[in-house]
Amino acid sequence: MMKKDPNPDVGNKVPLPAKLALMAACLFWAVSFIATKTALASIPPLTVVTLRLLISSLCFLVWLLARGKKIPYHGPAWLGKLFLLSLFGTGLHYGLQTIGIQYTTASNASLYAVTGPISITIIAALFLGERITWKKAAGIACAMVGVLVVLGIDTLKNFQLKGNLLGDLLVFVSIFMWGIFTVMSKGMTRKLSAVELTASVTFMGTLYMLPLGWIELSRSSFSLASITLEGWAAVAFLGVTCSFLATLLYVLALERTESQKVGVYLYTIPPMTYIVAALYLKETIGLSLLLGSVIVMAGVYLTEKG
Repeated sequence: MMKKDPNPDVGNKVPLPAKLALMAACLFWAVSFIATKTALASIPPLTVVTLRLLISSLCFLVWLLARGKKIPYHGPAWLGKLFLLSLFGTGLHYGLQTIGIQYTTASNASLYAVTGPISITIIAALFLGERITWKKAAGIACAMVGVLVVLGIDTLKNFQLKGNLLGDLLVFVSIFMWGIFTVMSKGMTRKLSAVELTASVTFMGTLYMLPLGWIELSRSSFSLASITLEGWAAVAFLGVTCSFLATLLYVLALERTESQKVGVYLYTIPPMTYIVAALYLKETIGLSLLLGSVIVMAGVYLTEKG
């Protein structure tokens, strides 16, 4: 595992622009849980995924046209890699996670989400040669403890394996897929810019989600006209800020630093989610949230120094 990192663009220090990009992306994703719940109140799950990707694709299309950019073509093999990346980071990833949440408990989903940065660390070490130093391992473990503190003892007590196997499996697979997406994206940013790469996988994800969304609408006899204004606002937020801006910022950060150091920032999402929810619902922010958030940031800092 103690291989020398072969990537010349990776240094020991995470650049400030990468830090800001990651924090912004994680903030958007933190709010996405609330937006997704709002959207699912009036829209079927695959339709939510299809609409958010369609909106995101339109954002990328406007971006590329405004700048006069074209996505370069590097051959069939490269196209195949982009297709796999679109499965791991857009349509299939979003679809499995959204459906899985419907078949498991919030406690189970929260705990499985903790495995994300761990998956990224292991996959990046195996396929990118990124070293797993003691500081990185300690930092990731520290951040994970911080997340568990934020989630609280009730989340651990409410973990139920019986009766949630399908949902648990779908959520876990979707999280593991994001780890693969992170590592594959890092390797592919050498030929495509962050904008070109993110736009490509978003376009592909939209193409194969469109027929799936149409099938769901046909079978459920659901009409887009029945979507509430609040539902459309939630879907628009998911498409513009989460699938477009957040993913773009995440890949931009990957261009500048190691996958492992990018992945650990995902641990900031649960504290941000709880803070946003508390402010949205006007609830009191408890000691466990504050303490856990401090521990998470200490873990992020330690990982960056590794």
